[in-house]
Amino acid sequence: MLSIRNTIILLILIGISPLLSWSQLQEKPVWQLKTNKTEVKTGEEIELIFTSKIQKDWYMYSNDFSGDVGPVVAFFEFKKHPSYQLVGKLKPVGNHKHFDEVFGGEVSTFVGKAEFHQKVKILQANPKIKVSVEFQECSQVNGTCVLFDDVLEFKNIKVTGAAIAQSAEVSSEPIEETNPAKESPDTTKLNVNTSTPAINNNACDYKNMQVPNDSYIKENGQKGDLDGSGESLIGFMIYAFLFGLGAIMTPCVFPMIPMTVTFFTKHQDHGRFKAFVFGLFIILIYTIVGTLVAIFMGPDFANWLSTHWLPNILFFLIFMVFAASFLGMFEITLPHKFVNSMDSKSSMSSYGGIFFMAFTMVLVSFSCTGPLVGNILIQAFGGTYLRPIAGMFAFSLAFAIPFTLFAIFPQWLSTLPKSGGWLNSVKVVLGFIELALAFKFLSTADTVYQWGILNRDIYIAIWIVIALLLGLYLMGKFMTAHDSPIQSVSVPRLFMAIASFSFAIYLFPGLFGAPLSAISGYLPPQHTLAFDLYTSKDTKNNINESIKHEKIFHLPHNLKGFFDYCQALEYSKKVNKPVFIDFTGHGCVNCRKMEANVWSNPEVLKMLNDDYVVVALYADNKVTLPENEWYVSPYDNKEKKEIGKQNLDLQIRKFNANAQPLYVLIDGSENVLAYPRAFNESVPEFVEFLKKGKETYKRIHP
Repeated sequence: MLSIRNTIILLILIGISPLLSWSQLQEKPVWQLKTNKTEVKTGEEIELIFTSKIQKDWYMYSNDFSGDVGPVVAFFEFKKHPSYQLVGKLKPVGNHKHFDEVFGGEVSTFVGKAEFHQKVKILQANPKIKVSVEFQECSQVNGTCVLFDDVLEFKNIKVTGAAIAQSAEVSSEPIEETNPAKESPDTTKLNVNTSTPAINNNACDYKNMQVPNDSYIKENGQKGDLDGSGESLIGFMIYAFLFGLGAIMTPCVFPMIPMTVTFFTKHQDHGRFKAFVFGLFIILIYTIVGTLVAIFMGPDFANWLSTHWLPNILFFLIFMVFAASFLGMFEITLPHKFVNSMDSKSSMSSYGGIFFMAFTMVLVSFSCTGPLVGNILIQAFGGTYLRPIAGMFAFSLAFAIPFTLFAIFPQWLSTLPKSGGWLNSVKVVLGFIELALAFKFLSTADTVYQWGILNRDIYIAIWIVIALLLGLYLMGKFMTAHDSPIQSVSVPRLFMAIASFSFAIYLFPGLFGAPLSAISGYLPPQHTLAFDLYTSKDTKNNINESIKHEKIFHLPHNLKGFFDYCQALEYSKKVNKPVFIDFTGHGCVNCRKMEANVWSNPEVLKMLNDDYVVVALYADNKVTLPENEWYVSPYDNKEKKEIGKQNLDLQIRKFNANAQPLYVLIDGSENVLAYPRAFNESVPEFVEFLKKGKETYKRIHP
């Protein structure tokens, strides 16, 4: 179990990690090779076992799902040799299949360890079994995905007996292992558009290319963020912290502050220190709950929870029950016998008694905090081992601070408002929030199984109605069961009503296609809209050239651009514009998020369209190029035949990075114009990034 101290250290490290370096190569995983037999006779079968350890908070895609879905499917290519013959197909062991909401299809992944088994028949002594492997691993913390390849060889397989005679039944030619990724339209050999004008290889030579000149960013001390890790975790902690503050304002908790403070002020012997310990115990209790969730319901289980219809419908119903409770329909409480047992132990004067006092307060307040804690834990299920712990720590920190501070400074009690009907209003407001969040889970199940009952427009309409009802409630236009009549609307209620009505107005354009980027993660996919008036059908940037690979790839938001690095450089010189490089991938979740939430911003979209030559380089594409475009990379001495392999090799050799997305600004002579960026959904920072590149380009090319 992580201590509070270690948890804080981890959070600090996550927060500063983007500043430590701008370009880090992810270390290639090591494969362990073994067989199920130590000795085999000629003509007998043996099982080859491939095992790779996956680092914590990462996962690997398996080979038993369609390559059309999006992520890179693991591929094992056995080199043909007369000394062995494949028997059957390569089988994954310990993988987990689930529906991926982002890609809209079923995928299969490994967590902790990847293992594959392949049966072969040994035909000769000293069999030569070489295997080329390609696979993709992704981070569960920040969504970074990295494509790896390797060449493996089984050695020292002890074989007894002479080579068997080849016959119609036993062929010396290996049976090719089929793989969905190789059979899909995007991963077979396609006829590449050969009408593209020839590129000047002296200016752009993949094999002998040099590292771009980044002297400008070094001289000007620019810094960037090529990590982005921890952003979602910190955002989730802020979310949990705010829920903790909300819990303080509920009728189950708020009246207990003066009661608790009075208890500690009566004890003259180290009363303030004991109050501090009391707060620590509250944090400890909640954090232990988060730790238990992390241990027994880790990321692998989280995949199932976040995609299968059963848990999502269950969570929808739970949130609806929580909302009904907060709105006054009934009250959720723990068994009185259990609460009374804990309360009796809190009378002890030792620190053990303080612990049970904190435990009792947690239990007594459960009817108000239970729905909020449940909300945080359910939201944490889609994350990593650290996410439930961090969420509960942040919630309990906000929850414990008022009790501790008021016990240390009891004179502050006079500044607190008196208990009253306003406390129930807080519960009702939280009930409306729970009601809105409940539909997120129903939407997930609906999207996964394509029921068609909660499309994007219907979902947004429901949220608009909830926001309007909340605003009317805050204005005193109706009351719930336990509300007290209000004579006038206070200023805080008025401000909250304005916020609620404003949110409803903000949602309204979403009915007609507005991306609503601030809450895009909570909404059904854009394509489920009945009609979309927002997405532009055309752009002003018309490229009057034949674009290489334009039949294979496309840019989002109808942007016009390139899919070949060399062609983009040549066009940049022709039109005197800087180049915007988008290192992306079909299976890159964060790439899609950036395109939906950052690229869709009008200012960003206008700059990309008007001021830059955009080139999207897919690092995971399997399309094989014509043989005259193949080359052997000096980085790993491997032949690069496919578009994806060449783009990834370019990214590694030029920019010393192998994770997507990566955004780089250069000119036609490959001078780096601004510090490269990775996944970061801050639109202002991205706009500033594009502006810096444009300004630098003008200085170099006046």
